[in-house]
Amino acid sequence: MSLSRRDELAFEGRVELPVLRSKLLDGGRYGDPVDRHVAVYIPPGADSHGPLPTIYLLPGFTGSYTNYLETHPWKEGVVKCYDRGVTAGEYAPAILVMPDCFTKLGGSQFVNSDCLGNYEDYLTQEVPAFVESLYPTAAGRRGVCGKSSGGFGAMRMAMLHPDVFPVAGSISGDVNFELGYGAEFPAALRGLVDHDMDPQKFLDKFFESPELKGDDHAILNTLAMAACYSPNKDAALGFDLPFELTAGRRIDSVWQRWLTFDPLVMVEKYAENLKRMELLHLECGMKDQFHLQWGLRLLTSKLSALGVPHDHIEHPGSHFDINDRYPPLIHKLASSLGA
Repeated sequence: MSLSRRDELAFEGRVELPVLRSKLLDGGRYGDPVDRHVAVYIPPGADSHGPLPTIYLLPGFTGSYTNYLETHPWKEGVVKCYDRGVTAGEYAPAILVMPDCFTKLGGSQFVNSDCLGNYEDYLTQEVPAFVESLYPTAAGRRGVCGKSSGGFGAMRMAMLHPDVFPVAGSISGDVNFELGYGAEFPAALRGLVDHDMDPQKFLDKFFESPELKGDDHAILNTLAMAACYSPNKDAALGFDLPFELTAGRRIDSVWQRWLTFDPLVMVEKYAENLKRMELLHLECGMKDQFHLQWGLRLLTSKLSALGVPHDHIEHPGSHFDINDRYPPLIHKLASSLGA
């Protein structure tokens, strides 16, 4: 009688979690770790394929690389679905890299911030060098994709670092900050009422018990984005808010700093970089709760006017429960990279 059998939920390929001690991250204002796992998925039969392209997966706000690795039979994760497709010969094989860019505020937006740390440099310099020193990767054949904040990160990487990531895919990425973030500011203010309109009191309670109820997500999202887009070492919180706490009046000088990160604003400055991309895939669900479908339509209209090649996909889904969008996108990026 057999005393053991292979776990049916296990990957056909394998996942490794090497630790990278960063020289570019310093812990930031909130003391985030500098020792970070870099989750790496190696597809089955990798040795027979030769050097493989790498696809970087960037999670959304409050998400972690661990979200991608779920193997629960009722809510299979992205990597498990992709692993099954590679095994069946339906998807092009690639090494998947899931860097840890999480912060105590829920995310880094993959940008350099005087408040949180240099996550853009970490993602484009340290992580690729680290991964490529350990695994059989095809030189320079990297792609990047993600959803929500991860989709924003992928768009930003395409605009600023086409040499690092020559293909990119954004699923419901943050774009048109006025509709996406601006619409949440009143909810953040409403939520702060229970904290005497003091963001520090909210953070103290959240750090002690990180639960998000009611308007808490809007508060945390607003504070985290301010740490990314309008850091200020001299401010009490390490960043400037884009509105007054008394009546919510927008502070234009701070808001303009935020807008320099909006892909809708960035696109004109970095159009030539985008024209160097081998593939730029942009998609959003038409029921997106953060109004990103409308921002993406504006962005793709600008891209067309600027002569930037891109794929624009609209689907009937919302912002949530759309992990099934990942595996075919990973396959598309890997195929473009010449897997």
